[in-house]
Amino acid sequence: MNELSPQLELIGLQLRSAYGRRLRKRRLIRATGAATLLATISTVTALGATGDLQLDPTEWAFISGGSVDNGRGEYVHAKSLKDGGPSTFMVEHDAGMDRYDAFLLHERVTAAADETSPVQVRAESGALCTREELTRIEQNAIDALRASSSPEAATAGEACRGRAYGIEIARGVVSGVEPKANLMPGVS
Repeated sequence: MNELSPQLELIGLQLRSAYGRRLRKRRLIRATGAATLLATISTVTALGATGDLQLDPTEWAFISGGSVDNGRGEYVHAKSLKDGGPSTFMVEHDAGMDRYDAFLLHERVTAAADETSPVQVRAESGALCTREELTRIEQNAIDALRASSSPEAATAGEACRGRAYGIEIARGVVSGVEPKANLMPGVS
């Protein structure tokens, strides 16, 4: 084996040291890139979310969103990355609220979402349902669903805005998705 001169050994040590610094720098760049990517994904997810409405950034592009009543109701407008179709997502934190007040919260969220929506959210028009009208709608819808009839036909006589809400709550209760406590008082 050949012995290297002290000068060549010094050059070898410097080369190894330089190569080690280059490897550490490359690892740092990779780690920084991964951290940046993770932060970007988290930011996109945060942009596509308000409170409880978390949208998957691989499926949805956030358009706009907002909230009403200090966050009790929230909505997000988004576009599907799969087919480009727009959707509006809404959530209401109405647990423990009077059922008619929960309905009014739903109407405020829907109205706020409508104001900023690229597509129309509200399908109903007319005067807002009174407590009595909403109770009648839910009762008629429950009765129709239990008889395997159409709740839409059973509530056709009610022309107030909130009919769809009442039918949706009734469907949820009959199917077991919603608790019976979500019905208007007096509905059985």
